[in-house]
Amino acid sequence: MKKQIFFAIALISSAFLVKAQDDMPVVWEARMDHKIQHTGTGTEERGYSYSASDKEITVFENATGKVKWTKKFKEIAPKLGKIDELIPAWESNLIFLFDRKMGKDQIACVDMETGAFLWNTDKYQDVTEDNAVYIAEEQAFAISLKAQLVLIKARTGEELWSTSKFKGVVGKYIYTNDRHLVCVNFVPSALGALFSGFKNQIAKINLKNGDIVWENTYIGRAERKVISRDFLYDLILDGDKVVLMMNGYQVYDYKTGSSLWSAAFDYTPDGIASRPANAKKFGVYGAVADPVRVGNDLYVLDMSNKRNQFVKKYDANSGKLIWTSPEIKDARAIPNMYIIGDKVVLQIGGSVEAQAYIYKRTSNPDGSVTITEEWKIWYPNVKPNGVQAFSTTDGKPVWESERFRKGITNMIEDGNHVVVCSGKALYKMDVNSGKEIYEVPVAKGGVGNAESIQSHNDMIVVVGEKGVSTFRKDNGELVASGKYKTSMPEDRFDNILIMKTDGADIAAFDLNTCKYLEFKARKGAVTTLTTDGTYVYVYENKTVTKVKTAK
Repeated sequence: MKKQIFFAIALISSAFLVKAQDDMPVVWEARMDHKIQHTGTGTEERGYSYSASDKEITVFENATGKVKWTKKFKEIAPKLGKIDELIPAWESNLIFLFDRKMGKDQIACVDMETGAFLWNTDKYQDVTEDNAVYIAEEQAFAISLKAQLVLIKARTGEELWSTSKFKGVVGKYIYTNDRHLVCVNFVPSALGALFSGFKNQIAKINLKNGDIVWENTYIGRAERKVISRDFLYDLILDGDKVVLMMNGYQVYDYKTGSSLWSAAFDYTPDGIASRPANAKKFGVYGAVADPVRVGNDLYVLDMSNKRNQFVKKYDANSGKLIWTSPEIKDARAIPNMYIIGDKVVLQIGGSVEAQAYIYKRTSNPDGSVTITEEWKIWYPNVKPNGVQAFSTTDGKPVWESERFRKGITNMIEDGNHVVVCSGKALYKMDVNSGKEIYEVPVAKGGVGNAESIQSHNDMIVVVGEKGVSTFRKDNGELVASGKYKTSMPEDRFDNILIMKTDGADIAAFDLNTCKYLEFKARKGAVTTLTTDGTYVYVYENKTVTKVKTAK
C-alpha cells in the first residue's frame, strides 16, 4: 500500500499568508486509552487503522473513529517479553510483533482486524519489512534470510519449503496459473551486509517445492524507493517472453530463461545528491528517463558511462540496434525524454527525487535517550542543464538550446511543443526548430521562483517557493495564484495538489482555482495522507483526528 508519512517537528507561523485560509474540515476526533507511538493508516476501502504504544494496541474504524478492539501486547503474545518493533502486513491483514534479541528474535503474528493471536516463532532472524514479501496468490510470505529463501503460510507460520539457490530479496514478480514465480532479486540498502556473495539473479521458481526452474543474470540494480516503497522497475510476461524494464529493456525466454536481447545499461545515480547526516536509508530517483516505445520503435538512454551518454533506437521486436546518437557529453542526469513527431527531445539536468530515512539517537544529561526519526523526500537540482533535440530517423542532432545552461527545473510535453522552466521563467518551444514561442516570468504568479512545473488540463502548474500558480499553455497568461509557505509537493490527485512544509503543515490546492485548505500541524504530531488524497489522519499524544483535504 502506498502511503506518505511525515512528522511534525514545529509549529510554523502563517504570518505571510496573503489572506486567511479555511482549515481542512474535521471528519471526526477520537481519543485512545494509551499513548500513540506506532501508527498505521489503512485505505478507506480497507476500513480500519491502528495506533499503539509500546504496551498495547488499538484498531479503529476509518469511517467513524470507533474502536474495534484494544489489547495489551502481553495478552496477545505472552512469549514476547517486550515489543521492540511492530510491522503491519496490510495485504495479508496481519501485524508482526518483534521482540529483538541477539540471535534469538521472537516473532508473533496477529490478525489485524480482530486482534487474534495466530502464531509465533524464534526460527527466523533479521526479518524486517524489507526482506519479507507477501505472495498474495499463495497467501504466503517469501522471507529472504542470510542463507536461504523460505516460503511460509501467512496465517499459520507453516514453512512450506526453503532454497539456498536464490540469494537476496524477492522483488516485483510474475505469478503464473501453474504456480510458478518469475522474479528478480535485490538487496535493500539497509540490508547490504546480510547477503554476502550476492549476484544479480532473475529466476523462475516452482512455488510447489521451491525448485529453481531456470535462472539468469540481469543488468542494473533492482531497487524500491526507500520511503514510498515504489518499485523502480517493471516485470511483465509478453506472450512467451519475460520483459524486464530497468535502465532499458531486457528480454528473456519464459520457458528456458535464455536471454533473447538486451538494450539496458548499468547506471547508478551515485554522487549526484548528498546523503543527509544520520541517514539509515537513502536513494536518488528519476535521474534517467524511462525508455519510450512508439509502435515498434524503442528509444533508450545509454547512461552507463558517466562521462558520455547516448540515445539509442532499437527495433522493439528483435532488439536490433537501428542507430546511436552522437555523444551527449557530461550529462549527469537526463530526467525527461519525449518523442514528439520526428524528434527526440531531451531535458539535460534539472530536478530529481531523493528520499531518506533519518534516525538519530541522542543521550540526554539525565541518562534518558531521545530518538528522532524523519522520513524525508526532496528534489535536488542536478547540473549541467540544457535541452537538446535529435532526429528519430537517424539520431542526428537537430538543435540545442543555450537558454538553459544556467538552470532548469523540468520540462513538460504540450502537443507539438515542450514547455521548459528555468526556475525564473516559462518557455514554450517549437520542437522542430527549438524556437521560443513565448517567455513568461514566473514572478507574475507571486509565489517566488519555480521549483518545478506540472501539467493540468490546458494549464501549466508552477510549484513555487511560496505557493502555487497556473498559466495558460497556449499563450503563457497567468490564470490563478495561491500564496503559501515554503513547502514541497507531497502528492497529486487529479486537480488536488498536496503541499507540505518541513514542519508538516499541509495545504491542499485545487488546481482549478489555486485556492487551498490547510492543516496546521502541532509539535510532535504524526500525519498520514490517504492513498487517494482525500483525507489526512493526525496522530497526537492519545488523540486521532481525521480531516478532509477538500470541502
